[in-house]
Amino acid sequence: MQISPHYYQQNNTKKLLDNLTNKYSKITLPIYWAFLTYMLLRPGAENKEYFFMFPHLDKLIHFTIFFLLGFFFRLRFPKVSVLYFFLILISYALLTEILQDVMNCGRSLEVLDAVADTLGLSLSYYIYNRYAKSKNRS
Repeated sequence: MQISPHYYQQNNTKKLLDNLTNKYSKITLPIYWAFLTYMLLRPGAENKEYFFMFPHLDKLIHFTIFFLLGFFFRLRFPKVSVLYFFLILISYALLTEILQDVMNCGRSLEVLDAVADTLGLSLSYYIYNRYAKSKNRS
């Protein structure tokens, strides 16, 4: 059996990427989580109309930021159970929605935001699991 000359290069690249993922996932999650908390709880500003805006853009933004949070969380804690994953992150999503309403800073609790957050987390869990399975096969 002959080994391809690119095998060692691919294997070294994979090890390098795994090493970088492990190092940066330890700092990426806390920084992103702190930034996300600030952005979700800062006082609301008057919305200006821009050319790229469309109805329910904020739901897409909620979906995206919680997708990233879920993915970073899974990178950092790959062995956490599905129950803890959703318990921790959905609690966070609900807490930020409640605090937006309680703080009276121009933001309000919206159930559809919480739904978008949950859908983003669900998709991130699914995609990370697909990523992990493909990583284990190679």
